[in-house]
Amino acid sequence: MDIKSTEKEVNLLHERICSALGDPTRILILYLLSERGMYVNEISEALKLPQSSASRHLRVLRERNLVATERQGTAILYTLQDRRIIEALNLMRAILSQQLQEAAEITGAIQKINS
Repeated sequence: MDIKSTEKEVNLLHERICSALGDPTRILILYLLSERGMYVNEISEALKLPQSSASRHLRVLRERNLVATERQGTAILYTLQDRRIIEALNLMRAILSQQLQEAAEITGAIQKINS
């Protein structure tokens, strides 16, 4: 493995994708868009956010090429740029779920010992 090229890729990954996923609201927006294309007002209503906040999050996702836009008259329809981002998020959720389950099992075992 060439550590220099890997380092460059990791830095680019962080800059482009990880920083966009650093806000839970943006992850929720991606999950909403995995179901269907949506307009900003639909997203703000679904997440109970001011439209200005939803627009700000969508701008970040668009700048990082995680969402695509399509103008429809005066409105803009937002869709996922690449569905693989949902696969990646689901994989991370599965890892988290397993870690939480293991931690709960350890906690249960400790409580049983201390009883």
